[in-house]
Amino acid sequence: MMHMTFYWSRQVTLLFSSWRTDSWPSYALTLLACVLASVFYQYLEHARYTVRRGENPAAAEEPLLLRANRCGGGKCSGRKIAGGVLFGLSSGLGYLLMLAIMSFNGGVFVAIVVGLVVGYLGFRSEDDDEIAGVNSTCACA
Repeated sequence: MMHMTFYWSRQVTLLFSSWRTDSWPSYALTLLACVLASVFYQYLEHARYTVRRGENPAAAEEPLLLRANRCGGGKCSGRKIAGGVLFGLSSGLGYLLMLAIMSFNGGVFVAIVVGLVVGYLGFRSEDDDEIAGVNSTCACA
């Protein structure tokens, strides 16, 4: 039976017909897998951002059109390929996480959101502050 509203149950079929939980330990392992996959998704996004940014931190502050002109002629082909592979991996994992949420199980939803938050705090929050020009040691009134 496919649920069309959120439900709270330890019995869930996730992504594949063979991935079914019917006991609390299997449900807990499924939720742990969802948290870890979400954290890994944020790590992939961080890695993709790091590859795109490159080795030169000053390049992040440079206008986009000037950066695009410098990568012509195959100079950035290795970075482009790595960025493309990371984009494909993170997109695929992102779609799998979305499909897992579409199981409409409340525990799976909470586990994925918690994993995304933990991954964001662990990998991505400093990068976003650097882009925005916010100093992490600023005193806010």
